Amino acid sequence: MAESSGEFALIDWIRRNSARQPQVETGIGDDAAVLRFDSGRTIVTADMLMDGVHFRLSESTPESVGRKCLAVNLSDVAAMAGQPTAAFLCLALPRTGGAPLAERLYDGMKPLAEQFNVEIAGGDTNIWDGPLVVSVTILGEPAGVEPILRSGAHPGDWLLVTGSLGGSLSGRHLTFTPRVQEAMALARSASLHAMIDLSDGLASDLRHILRESQVGALIDANTIPISDDVDPALSPAEQLHHALTDGEDFELLLTLSPEQGAALLQNPPVEARLTKIGTISAEQRCLMVDFDGETVELPSGGWEHRFGSTEPDDSPPSRGDTE
Repeated sequence: MAESSGEFALIDWIRRNSARQPQVETGIGDDAAVLRFDSGRTIVTADMLMDGVHFRLSESTPESVGRKCLAVNLSDVAAMAGQPTAAFLCLALPRTGGAPLAERLYDGMKPLAEQFNVEIAGGDTNIWDGPLVVSVTILGEPAGVEPILRSGAHPGDWLLVTGSLGGSLSGRHLTFTPRVQEAMALARSASLHAMIDLSDGLASDLRHILRESQVGALIDANTIPISDDVDPALSPAEQLHHALTDGEDFELLLTLSPEQGAALLQNPPVEARLTKIGTISAEQRCLMVDFDGETVELPSGGWEHRFGSTEPDDSPPSRGDTE
């Protein structure tokens, strides 16, 4: 079993102990899996969201919860620059009020599914004495480009991010629009080397790219785009901490050559804000130039489920990819 008590250690243990199959071109370790069949490739991703961890049903409408449960999966397909096609919904419903709750969850998913041409094609429903648990699996396909993995970053690459970061728990974690169209537009306009969606926080998710690509990074604190949702009364350092670690921004972090990065910034193919925040380095360290101009280790942070913890959560944390 994994030595560490965290979810990422468990994921690594499963990865090491899983038999490989030739049809699985990309398995554990990325935002979604890529399956190759004689007829082509299929992108597959799944997420489980739980009342009290990823949302609080007592504080949110079932419609907003349902929308989020679908949106986080669409964001994973976006991170591969893929086109989502079908969703499979599995529900563990509370014994009391389960049927109307399921209908309202679906009502929240339906407009988003229609927006991205995704069919809710099946799933499973169970009743139990616990809280609401929602598991969504999405199938997609490459959208005219190769799936963009986490493992393709090269030394010298620029690091770009869409949108702004931090403060998602003020409500944006329920209302964000997954960057499906933006990812496809970026991938068609430039040769992207690596990409990930920012679900657990920049400080955490950047390290996923670095680990899979076996490279390092240097980011500039002065360039991190901080969301208006972060309390402006906080100090600059506190605002930066929120942008790095809050999670559930569901923006795209991507790497590409300096030449193509400059071209994207000069003529962006998307309306979303696009910002260069750093570069990829050969030395496998994750560094940041802080507000004082000092080069320091990028602070650790972001969400990770940890086994054995008895501390209650004081806010809905980020979901954490199954990878």
